[in-house]
Amino acid sequence: MHELVRCNGVKEGKMGLGVVVCEGNATGVFTKNKFKSPSVIVTEEHLRRGYIEGIIANSGNANAFTGKRGYDNAKRMCELLAEKLKTEVESVAVASTGVIGVQLDMNWIEEKFEYVYKGLGSGKDKAMAFARSIMTTDKFPKFASYKEDFKIAGVCKGAGMIHPNMATMLAFVFTDAKFEPDELKGMLRTAVKYSFNTISVDGDMSTNDMVLLIAKGECEVGRDRFLKGLKRVCIDLAKQIVRDGEGASKVIKVTILNAKNEEEAFRGARAVVSSTLVKTAVFGNDPNWGRVIASLGYSGIDVNENLDLKLLGFKNGCKVGEVELVLNGNGLGNEGIARRIMENSDEIEFVIDLKLGEGSGYAYGCDLTYDYVRLNSEYTT
Repeated sequence: MHELVRCNGVKEGKMGLGVVVCEGNATGVFTKNKFKSPSVIVTEEHLRRGYIEGIIANSGNANAFTGKRGYDNAKRMCELLAEKLKTEVESVAVASTGVIGVQLDMNWIEEKFEYVYKGLGSGKDKAMAFARSIMTTDKFPKFASYKEDFKIAGVCKGAGMIHPNMATMLAFVFTDAKFEPDELKGMLRTAVKYSFNTISVDGDMSTNDMVLLIAKGECEVGRDRFLKGLKRVCIDLAKQIVRDGEGASKVIKVTILNAKNEEEAFRGARAVVSSTLVKTAVFGNDPNWGRVIASLGYSGIDVNENLDLKLLGFKNGCKVGEVELVLNGNGLGNEGIARRIMENSDEIEFVIDLKLGEGSGYAYGCDLTYDYVRLNSEYTT
């Protein structure tokens, strides 16, 4: 990331402010929540031109459900950076994350902005400062990159209120490739479909979700090669989010094979990984595969009882075990083996073969632990 932009940030307690200078063609994908933060509304408006020169982002306050004052504050944040860059306000994107329903402390933001802007740079330390500035309940900053004869790099935050369309997060992806805004939009939507829209931590969708893609236009790249790299970066970032899920102890992956079509495979996988009962079973190392079947049954996709289900376990990326739980619709009584695998794993994968077509899909999530309840019961204190 630091090779593609100038950036910096500051974090004081729960409050943070970050700035990125990143001139280029741009596009974005945003939350589908009807109560969009003014930061989302303003950035959507500014991206209609398909071009930005900078991003300003704050954490600790979502600036959501804040009315006209919230909208004016989002515009003012853009003005702060636009004035320094000597450009139009519409050339700046703004992002916010944190508590909903509270007005921004603009005095704090304006004061810290001067400090952050003066410290802009291209070093790894500056990229880390920006990444930390946008964190809320995240335990670690999240970066991903891809490099051939072109570069793609991304940074994101997210740990809670994570659910498809999109997961609750801010993500900023930068590249030196050259593409028109409409081309970027199509490729970003595809990448988001296979990454951020496949993850779920707790089933809650935020008011502030945002993924931005900015292309500096320095090198010609074929569309297929670029999309491959973009998907890889986005999937990497998405997996880091679920691994950092609030209170999580295990990552869950659900893979569906031979569904009626790809759309149904992804929808079914998301339903299973979003199930509270599946999440709590994984936390307790309980191989209660009936919960997987039940959640698949209410997903709305075509299913029948002639399916196969197996469980795989991984520790630090290495496979520690695999066991068949259901074969041709019949339980095999291997729960004892499955429990031992789960106890020794930090990632669990359920693979379901529906035997109905050629569609395949997947989704990522995490278990639901006591710490999730504790973290979210103390969020505004």
